[in-house]
Amino acid sequence: MAIKVDLTREYEALVEAYQREGLDTSLFGDRIAAIIISGDRIIGLNNVPGVEIRGEEIENGVRAEVKIADNVELPFPIHLCTGYLKSEGYQKVIFDIDVGKNSKVRFTSHCIFPYARDFTHEAITRIKIGEGSSVLYDDEHVHGEGVRMIGRTEVSVGKNARYTGKFSLTKHRSKELKLEMIARLDERAVLELESKVKAVKDDCVEMKEVAYLEGARSRANLRSTAIAFDRAEVNVINEAYGFGDYAKGHVECHEIVKGDADVQTIPLLRVKNDKAELTHEASIGRINEAQLIQLMAKGLTEDEAAELIIKGLLGEW
Repeated sequence: MAIKVDLTREYEALVEAYQREGLDTSLFGDRIAAIIISGDRIIGLNNVPGVEIRGEEIENGVRAEVKIADNVELPFPIHLCTGYLKSEGYQKVIFDIDVGKNSKVRFTSHCIFPYARDFTHEAITRIKIGEGSSVLYDDEHVHGEGVRMIGRTEVSVGKNARYTGKFSLTKHRSKELKLEMIARLDERAVLELESKVKAVKDDCVEMKEVAYLEGARSRANLRSTAIAFDRAEVNVINEAYGFGDYAKGHVECHEIVKGDADVQTIPLLRVKNDKAELTHEASIGRINEAQLIQLMAKGLTEDEAAELIIKGLLGEW
């Protein structure tokens, strides 16, 4: 990993934040393709055969291009680390990712803002996936108490290609979150989007996932889970558009409410081809009472049982 000498302390501080959170620090190794960002500076950059990352420092942030060649299959994920170590400020990051044909890659994206008290993070990600390729993009956030996050991801999934996008903000406060993910699918392309968010206190969350099934026999599955406590507000919109012959899409939203939280979910399906098929499943409500009783019968308190159920919903085992 090439580290700028004058930024070694910032690099070490980010690694320490990873250690405190129990995250995988091996992602900073030389065998991993990676870009490490702190504020508006690139403090680390590493390329491996088949992956070229270029970074440019811009006003209040960084723009990066990630190009993956044809027929590349990596044993390790590509690491995109975006950090901010101050308590206040604004950061903008732009990622343009181009994946060649018949490649198989994973991205691990971490946003690390451990001391944020009055901080805005804006992220724009554009991903183009070539024919026959498979991409997994795992996005996890570590926040302080005062983060406003604006995220927009646009994905183009080529013929016979697959994209799996996972977003998780469950261990730290979301405070203000506006998340939008839009995907366009070519012939026989496959899309899976999964978002998990936990909102507490007076957090305000807006999530929107949109799939355009343009190609014949394209498939999409959009899943979102939100847990809202206290006075939090959560608004979830999932949209699927069936344009291609025999395209299939499914939307699934599950929200749990506790306290005075305000939760709204809107599934929107639109078919413009009589050979396409779209379905949806949505639920909003309190924690399952039968599950609570069953766990409490085994000796757990109501709060302990509720926490266990929530961890199961959010995949925090």
